[in-house]
Amino acid sequence: MNKMVLSLLVDNTAGVLSRVSGLFSRRGYNIDSLSVGVTENPKYSRMTVAVSGDDRILSQIKKQLNKLEDVVDITELKDGESVCRELVLVKVKADIAERQQIIPIADVFRAKVVDVSPESLMIELTGNNTKIEAFIGLLDGFKIQSLVRTGLTGLVRG
Repeated sequence: MNKMVLSLLVDNTAGVLSRVSGLFSRRGYNIDSLSVGVTENPKYSRMTVAVSGDDRILSQIKKQLNKLEDVVDITELKDGESVCRELVLVKVKADIAERQQIIPIADVFRAKVVDVSPESLMIELTGNNTKIEAFIGLLDGFKIQSLVRTGLTGLVRG
């Protein structure tokens, strides 16, 4: 199974997200990750869509997206030719002793502690999928109370 990350420049109008995601659901394609935000030009939004499938399915996804009126441009974000990042917030149950173990782990990954309470610690980390998975893996011995990920976003280099 191959993975592909697409950057879609779309019209910033009501219903665009529904039409794009509907294309995937109608054809039975799964979206691994989806993030959307307005661009420097408020007329357009950029959608970053991560999908997986065989070569035929991935090719078909690109062709079908090109047919949508709202889609202005499609760019494949390939490894080495683009920068892709994701944000994760992790809330970990931590007393004083556990905090002294968790904070150095966060420091190694250049993560930020964004909230501290007597019972927990909230950490923010930005990076590629490998970095985020490694960080979460190192928190395995601790009680993760909540975790949220933004999904991939990215741009072509240069």
